[in-house]
Amino acid sequence: MPRPETDIDAKRIEIMEVADKIIRERGAISFTMTDLAAAANMSQSNLYRFFDSKDALAEAMAGEWFSDLHKIMEDLVQTDMPVEEKLYLFFAKRLVLKRARYDEDPELFESYMELGDEHFEVIKGYVDLADHYMASILAEAMENGYFEGLELDAVVSLVNTMMQPFCNPKLMMQMMHLATEERLRLVISTILNGMRADRDQAAVKPELHIAG
Repeated sequence: MPRPETDIDAKRIEIMEVADKIIRERGAISFTMTDLAAAANMSQSNLYRFFDSKDALAEAMAGEWFSDLHKIMEDLVQTDMPVEEKLYLFFAKRLVLKRARYDEDPELFESYMELGDEHFEVIKGYVDLADHYMASILAEAMENGYFEGLELDAVVSLVNTMMQPFCNPKLMMQMMHLATEERLRLVISTILNGMRADRDQAAVKPELHIAG
């Protein structure tokens, strides 16, 4: 948790810590604001002074979850390094952090995924921001000759689809033993090399013979 700047900030952090404890014990979906108020030893009306809904609480907790991840992405976008390495580290650094969180407490990790599912609309902005950072790196890759003939939006969608095992926390839980940095580097290399193949050769498409 960040260091509080005011008494209100300190109380909000304290409430989030109580919510975190409830999630550890009961899961994300099964607790209510009434439960939270009781656990925090405060009235429900007083609780609403700090979080006016469970959505607001989820958004604040999502902010904590994503803060380190977004710091990684923001720093990488601004670095001066080969774009191939930048794209690899964009996924690798976050993969290491997510895996460490999972290894520390798999049940809590899964509960946070439930919380995100339940309140996806309030965390969608954080997901979109990750796409924005990735788009910046992919645009740089396109300037270097990769993804020729494709629009940026199409490239973002394509890479997002292929990288799900290394960035989607829910999918990672099922494939944690496969989502390694070594495999990630191979996948990134395959994507970039494959999309930089000779365009004249790629333009020669085999004829399709469909049986009638």
